[in-house]
Amino acid sequence: MAYDSKATRERILAAAAAEFAQHGVAGARVDRIATEAKANKRAIYEYFGDKNKLFANVLERLMADLAQAVPPGDEEDLPAYAERLFDYHRAHPEALRLLMWEALELGDQPVPGEEARTRHYEHKIRATRTASDGEARDRLFFTLGLVGWSLAMPQLRRMILGPGHTLDQLRPAIAEVVRTLPGNGETPPRN
Repeated sequence: MAYDSKATRERILAAAAAEFAQHGVAGARVDRIATEAKANKRAIYEYFGDKNKLFANVLERLMADLAQAVPPGDEEDLPAYAERLFDYHRAHPEALRLLMWEALELGDQPVPGEEARTRHYEHKIRATRTASDGEARDRLFFTLGLVGWSLAMPQLRRMILGPGHTLDQLRPAIAEVVRTLPGNGETPPRN
């Protein structure tokens, strides 16, 4: 049977995604990735370079998969986008974990693929623009925060909303909050 380098690369990326989601970059072990991928360590270094470059490749794949699964439309309805993003992250919890590890380990430093990822967000900003550029950026940032934080912090969700408050109840609540963000053509309610 011939060696299939493409299949090996895919197995390595899948194993690395799981390892990084569980342990972050610092805690991830190339030995465990190689074992899980049924590959040798040398293949990992030949295909991807060091562990940081492997993490960058995992994130690049993550962002491409996410962009394909939850694209903004030309006339994007931001509350509906929030619900689709919520569904994606609920089904793929490793995606948020990887992004959180990136933030924890890199802090405010440039991240892998930052220029390409910024262009990706610019497209979403254009799709959400209903008033000023600043409002569109704020709306997108807060929408991503509402979705991500709601799923990434189950302990806060349980303590604040109650142990019986389900994710199915939270999903439409997030969409409703997104609807009230400034810049959607309506004046948000004031208390």
